Amino acid sequence: MALRFQHSPRLSGVIGALPGAADLRQTVGIERAVRNLLLGGVMPLWLGAGLADWYLHRRTRIEETAGPRESLIHHLMFAETGAPVLLGLFCEVNAGVLATAYAATGAHWATAYWDQAYAEERRPVTPIEQQVHSVLEMSPVTAAFLLTALHWDQALALAGLDSSRPRFAIRLKRRDPLSTSARAAVLTAIALLGVLPYAEELLRCWRSRPTAKPLEEPAEPATEALRR
Repeated sequence: MALRFQHSPRLSGVIGALPGAADLRQTVGIERAVRNLLLGGVMPLWLGAGLADWYLHRRTRIEETAGPRESLIHHLMFAETGAPVLLGLFCEVNAGVLATAYAATGAHWATAYWDQAYAEERRPVTPIEQQVHSVLEMSPVTAAFLLTALHWDQALALAGLDSSRPRFAIRLKRRDPLSTSARAAVLTAIALLGVLPYAEELLRCWRSRPTAKPLEEPAEPATEALRR
């Protein structure tokens, strides 16, 4: 995914003429690198792992084994990771957004445990799928760490380690280093690689078993590692 950040040649000229310009340029370069890692590294990794997970669910016939309940849990996890993404894209990142990102990460981990505990009894969860789950579980916390690095002052204020006041108000960004086309590309990728596949999964599951109640466990666990 090609990401372009808005850049001002005039601003670069002003920065170059200031004392300590080399250190300032290095700082700006580090910030740009962190944003590139966040949007060009973590984001594709998260979406790619999510798409792989959808395929593995399909291969193990989730609609007949774990049913709509597991698919609904997947939608909950997607919302838990997607909300901080949307906040980071469109809102000023402050203490409130950072706190939301970490709270969502904690909720995602708890939901992932619930998901696996429910699914492993009813359908085979292979070692490959478990590896995919590892990527999905670490992507939100990695993104939260990178976002914290970009807004260290508010992170310190949130932790009570700085004299500045933490800001919690949710406000739209006034100036955004990420271009409009890049944001559109991110949203399109989320829709195509995340929203649509999991909507298809839920529809397929609901057509097969139209209930959100837990499906009956088989006499023997479907996942080989749980068999005695």
